[in-house]
Amino acid sequence: MEEKSAIWKEKEARLIIQEALHVTENEILDVEVLHKGMTNRSFLFTCRGKRYIMRVPGEGTDRLIDRKQEYAVYQTLSGKDICDTVLYMNPDNGFRITEYYDHARVCDPLNTNDVRQCMKKLRSFHELRLKVPHTFDLFGQMEYYESLWGGVASVYPDYAETKAAVLSLRPYIEAHVGETVLSHIDAVPDNFLFYEDRNGKPAIRLIDWEYAGMQDPHVDIAMFCVYALYDREQIDTLIDLYFTEGCQRTDRIKIYCYIAVCGLLWSNWCEYKKLFDIDFGEYAVGQYHFAQEYCKIAREEMEKEA
Repeated sequence: MEEKSAIWKEKEARLIIQEALHVTENEILDVEVLHKGMTNRSFLFTCRGKRYIMRVPGEGTDRLIDRKQEYAVYQTLSGKDICDTVLYMNPDNGFRITEYYDHARVCDPLNTNDVRQCMKKLRSFHELRLKVPHTFDLFGQMEYYESLWGGVASVYPDYAETKAAVLSLRPYIEAHVGETVLSHIDAVPDNFLFYEDRNGKPAIRLIDWEYAGMQDPHVDIAMFCVYALYDREQIDTLIDLYFTEGCQRTDRIKIYCYIAVCGLLWSNWCEYKKLFDIDFGEYAVGQYHFAQEYCKIAREEMEKEA
């Protein structure tokens, strides 16, 4: 069934390319799988001497992503030199065509200079204070992903205890949230693209805005940390790279809280994907451990503050 679905999607993708780029099927050349990601599959292809990426949504993605909201985000970002260049996007099914950046690379989370540049880009994006009609509700999404398990128990025997500890952080978070703005939500190292612009100057684009919505921008800092599987020293370094003027203690504790929340959020997401026989291994386990560890760290720091 899955193989037939993949073949059908490839045929549909080719038809979309023909219509979007006004070309014939024979002009679609050198098609190859570029990336089989956590949410989608991406295909690289050449057409009339230029290269493009076709995104095809993965299995079960329709229950995870609101494509109309994603479309609204890209409309808001249009012309601001923040995201990748979108040539086609269907707000109903999520098929998308973007330009391919030659000789581009993603951020190396262990390279301090890379991370510094990413945090500068992220901060400048947040300071635009862009708005969209929808919000990414961390706690609501965490519960929603759990509901998608369909009654199947968590693979973690102490899940109920861990979840209760994460939820206990909510009052502190809500007491210290500042202005909400359009936030990426999935601002992870792999979504910062380093390339050279048309003038040959180094530039960065932030790609893959599927989860983006209104939120506390400090959530994006936490997301970078949990995906990179950072330890506490690396997390504090990242926070300092974002807050070049110095980070207030309450903001640092709040980011620790977000790390715990985001850890459980993506752990629940991974447990849903596991129902489709998609196992993220170390990443999935790491997210759950972030939830456990940073509940304790946040609590310890709150007690020092009291």
